Amino acid sequence: MKNITVFCGSSFGSDPVFEEQATLLGQTLAKQNIQLVYGGSNTGLMKAVADGALNEGGKVTGVLPHFLQSKEIAHKNLTELILVETMHERKTKMNELCDGVIVLPGGYGTLEEFFEMITWAQLGLHKKPIGILNIDGFYDDLIRLTHTMVDKGFLKQINRDMLLISNNIDELLEMMKSYKAPTVGKWISKEEV
Repeated sequence: MKNITVFCGSSFGSDPVFEEQATLLGQTLAKQNIQLVYGGSNTGLMKAVADGALNEGGKVTGVLPHFLQSKEIAHKNLTELILVETMHERKTKMNELCDGVIVLPGGYGTLEEFFEMITWAQLGLHKKPIGILNIDGFYDDLIRLTHTMVDKGFLKQINRDMLLISNNIDELLEMMKSYKAPTVGKWISKEEV
């Protein structure tokens, strides 16, 4: 993997461990020569992961809609900042630029980005690994919900197993590097979207 997109909160959260682990993730990606792709902001965990990578000499590409740049939240020290028109274009560009996705704690926006990426994978639109860095059990309830989805017949186990989950950065990256997408047939083709 040469490029990983990270989706995470524009806030730091209520526990310092979130910022610490976001910074460590950025540092780890840089040390492994993996370029960071993220939302381009200079706030919250987004800032922490970018600064972690930049401070270790890593390359960081931010993808930011114009309307957020105008609020002066764009990170000023990125390797590259790509400006787009809409939030959907932002997600699409971040997907195009990466070989895998890591999700850190965040709010509605982070969850929306995560669910779209995993849905695209479920539909066979990409075969990239999707990892959840479950810092301090942040995603425990969501993980339980995915098991309930399987138990209640709304999600196939093979699609549930596409989620790679760890509370350890190195372990999660190893899981992502060895990931093989399911070989089940696609429901639709890219051209049909």
